Amino acid sequence: MPFWYTFGMNEVLTYLEQLRELALDQHGFVSSAQAVAAGIPKTELPRLASRGRISRVGHGIYRISQVPSTQYENLALALLETGVEDACISHDTALAVWEICDINPATLHISVPQGRRIRRSLKPHYEIHRQNVQPSDATWWQEIPLTSIAKTIGDCIVDGTPTYLLRQAIVNGAASGMLSSLDQQELTQKLDQRG
Repeated sequence: MPFWYTFGMNEVLTYLEQLRELALDQHGFVSSAQAVAAGIPKTELPRLASRGRISRVGHGIYRISQVPSTQYENLALALLETGVEDACISHDTALAVWEICDINPATLHISVPQGRRIRRSLKPHYEIHRQNVQPSDATWWQEIPLTSIAKTIGDCIVDGTPTYLLRQAIVNGAASGMLSSLDQQELTQKLDQRG
């Protein structure tokens, strides 16, 4: 049974090397669906795990040990665990990522498109928000998709994040140049209306 495939004309990559390439952009993780889409037989993942070459960390999710651990790998893992390709970090968790206020959420907030099915066996500290995040309201940070600062603060206003944290986020976001003066004005007004 072959354990490699040909890449281009002169380079041969093993399945493990191919998994490593996939995992490099995801803080060391890869899903079985991503592996199959890349041409790796689904049966190869459990085989590599049984040999200790990779580790199974969840349903259909594997950690590739050749990729170093990162400070933010828990966020990448959470997104993969939803099983939704368009999932992104949002709300209080995104606010913490942006580092514009003193928030320290106990829950990991993830937005998934409305109508998309997610895995039933998610960890209890994940909070799923069903909303269609527009491309203009999303960005990438450390290879992790998350909502923009303006979208994040707007979501947190609606979700009930404490006012003092949101005022801090608006002021610091504007001072750092990451939040436009128009967004600052609109978000301040929205926060004042919330009461």
